[in-house]
Amino acid sequence: MPLVRVSLRRGKPATHRKAILDGVYRAMREAFDVPEEDRFMVVTEHDEADFSYSQSYLGIARSDDLVMIQITANDTRTLAKKQALYRQIAENLAADPGLRPEDVFINVVEVLPENWSFGLGVAQYAAARR
Repeated sequence: MPLVRVSLRRGKPATHRKAILDGVYRAMREAFDVPEEDRFMVVTEHDEADFSYSQSYLGIARSDDLVMIQITANDTRTLAKKQALYRQIAENLAADPGLRPEDVFINVVEVLPENWSFGLGVAQYAAARR
């Protein structure tokens, strides 16, 4: 059910972008109770003029390698699950493709289960909430 959007500066090779998607997916499977095959992810690359960020907000020294990850998911997980997800993503992306944890920005957007249609024009999770 998560929809993952990854934004980064243009110019990284396909292997780098794939490693980010794979690392986020593994973290969601391990720490966020995401079922196998529940993989809906996109990468958007931006030119320098279209990628703006603070290099020092909250005392975190960010570089042009910053990756912004937004995960839209059902509003069903605890704070502990979210914290575990953030840690696991940062660890996975440090291992491959070698991102510094300071350059991993994560935002989780929570929605109601009935706000999803996975195809066929049906809200697959809506029946569970009746």
